[in-house]
Amino acid sequence: MRVVVLDTETTGLDPEDGHRIVEIGAVEMRNYSRTGEVYHQYINPERDMPAEAEAIHGLSGAFLSGFPTFGAIAADLMRFLGDSALVIHNASFDMKFLNHELTQAGHASLPLDTVTDTLALARRKFPGASVSLDALCRRFGVDNSSRDKHGALLDSELLADVYLELIGGRQTDLGLATVGAKPGQHATATVWTPGKRPNNLPARLTTAEESAHETMIQDMGEAAIWTRLRESGTAKH
Repeated sequence: MRVVVLDTETTGLDPEDGHRIVEIGAVEMRNYSRTGEVYHQYINPERDMPAEAEAIHGLSGAFLSGFPTFGAIAADLMRFLGDSALVIHNASFDMKFLNHELTQAGHASLPLDTVTDTLALARRKFPGASVSLDALCRRFGVDNSSRDKHGALLDSELLADVYLELIGGRQTDLGLATVGAKPGQHATATVWTPGKRPNNLPARLTTAEESAHETMIQDMGEAAIWTRLRESGTAKH
């Protein structure tokens, strides 16, 4: 099963007010493990950078002016995402921006029904508690010491670890391995079957117990099932 953990940084809160995406970070996971494949891109928003936004992510308009626009990177982004499910913290915010930018660039919107919102997961699991990314990192012991400002790729990497904890930890089921998985499909757990012992285990019956069992069988007579099994050679002592 392939999922992509994704985060964005923007110039503001609402694309309808002219705000744009300035950074995208995404981390690939297969069968609940990070593969090491990532997508990371700074984006020229073609507008000024409000001081409030720059204070959050540290990206200035001058720095971003040397990077491509969203329209220029949209196809590469879509190739990386493919048809995989997405995992996003506060998904409504990022999806609002992503789909606005995609449609402006002439691409189809991303479906909302394949997105897992870890903010909603955390609120259900820890009602009344702080469920910011930093708070969840502290709760689950995820090292976020390098996060002095928001960054799309770093936040995606942290969120990938938080996501695993939210859905039950790194061991999400009892499967020992997975086989037959294709991108976009659920993997099936490898079936374990016991093999034959190379040597029989030693008997634990005492001599007195074996004698008492033999007496019981004799008392039951020829109708006893043990007698029939012994005659057929399948009874074991």
